[in-house]
Order: sequence, then structure tokens, then C-alpha cells
Amino acid sequence: MASPLGEKINSRRRDLGMSLEQLAALTESSKSYLWELENRDKPNPSLDKVTKIAMALGLSPESLLGSSSPDLAVEADKEFFRKYQDLDDKDKERLRKMVDDWWS
Repeated sequence: MASPLGEKINSRRRDLGMSLEQLAALTESSKSYLWELENRDKPNPSLDKVTKIAMALGLSPESLLGSSSPDLAVEADKEFFRKYQDLDDKDKERLRKMVDDWWS
């Protein structure tokens, strides 16, 4: 029995007319790994894999995970802030400006 995550991946992939091979190439994954995500009961993908799969499917990681995995959404925020901390000061300022402009 597939998990909600697996069902979402499979459904979206099929809606896009995308094969497992195509998704595997876009996400730097193996076809068998993606098949397991789509078909196993308790997949345990890394946040990086969820993000790559979501982007390849034209979704946000949050929409792919849905409300069934709130802890992964929190982890996504933590990962974002880790990446933010690694930015140089000029890029941090550019990002802050984009956020400020967005909220204005």
C-alpha cells in the first residue's frame, strides 16, 4: 500500500506524462528508488530528495508533503536558514531586500 507521499508523487508524475526514468534523471535518483517511494507504505526520503522531487514535479515541498508530515516542513525551514547562514553578506542583503519588497 502506497503512502500519501507516494500517491502524490505518482499522481503528479502521471498528470505530467512523466516516466519514472525521466523523474529519476531530473532528481538524480534511481528509478527503483522512486518506485519504492511511490509504492511502499513508509518511505523515508531525505529532505533534499523531497525538495528535488517536488521541484521536478512543479510543486513546493510543502504541497508534496501535505499536512501528514509537519515535521518535515519544519526541517525544510531549518535547512533554508542553514543555507541562508552560508550566504555571503551581499547575497543575504539581496535576499532580505526581496523579502521586504514582497511584503510591501
